[in-house]
Amino acid sequence: MAAEWQGKSKGTVLGYKIFVFFMKKVGMDAAYFILYFVATYFCLFSKDSNKSIYYYLRHRLKYSKTKSLINIFKSYYVFGQTILDKIAISSNLSHKFTYESDGVHLITDTLKQKKGGILISAHVGNFEISEYFFGELEENASISLLTTDIEHTNIKAYLDSVKKKSNINLIIIKDDLSHIFEVNAALARNEIVCITGDRYFKGSKFLTEELLGKEAKFPAGPFMLASRLNVPVLFVYVMKETNKHYHLYARKSEAKHRDAQGLLKEYTESVTWMLKKHPLQWFNYFDFWNALK
Repeated sequence: MAAEWQGKSKGTVLGYKIFVFFMKKVGMDAAYFILYFVATYFCLFSKDSNKSIYYYLRHRLKYSKTKSLINIFKSYYVFGQTILDKIAISSNLSHKFTYESDGVHLITDTLKQKKGGILISAHVGNFEISEYFFGELEENASISLLTTDIEHTNIKAYLDSVKKKSNINLIIIKDDLSHIFEVNAALARNEIVCITGDRYFKGSKFLTEELLGKEAKFPAGPFMLASRLNVPVLFVYVMKETNKHYHLYARKSEAKHRDAQGLLKEYTESVTWMLKKHPLQWFNYFDFWNALK
């Protein structure tokens, strides 16, 4: 995998079909068991991502060499679990899981202000199942997700066919910046706009900030946009805590208006805090710190 995130995930449609079959016909535990073989495969044949995970574990978390090598396998395994959980929860199997929230009142308070809000997350944990938590809010929460259209693949098409129709509205990031108008319209409707802030695309504008003791590049767009809109900004993560239990964390930003760098610093501090609690749920499998050249 290249130094920069390329916007594509690995896997085949057949592989996903096998997992969906086992989840629905045999059970989640059977699907989890198959993941042992899948994680082993990636350990053996995904050299670039192995190097990236090892660097994260050994040099950023300061694990020993042995512990870092063992946790490469564990990282793949947990990542596979979150993918299966996402499919299961969105396919009428949400009752198989338990959930709890920490700070969800901040989202409710944001909605009560009637001017919308920005949620910034990361490829940490399983944020894609946050829709389940939002559906439980007392206030009627409409969600818009700011995303690229780059991950439109046969796998995505298949997963869309087996999942329930999502209530999340997608706002596609466009070169002409017309997505900004869609974001403003969503906020005017008192909607929550969700953005991830941890994948910089080569050639796009970026900001730099320290994460886990080393400077890295972050996309400038999410932080410039969120800092300039006069709406609440929250950092939100959904973390897997046991095989069948998820925990949503929400924290409110205190950064000043139009201070994108200050907002980014708060964000990296919140990501660091989350990774210290759940170190195996860092799912940026590329040279994030640009340290492997």
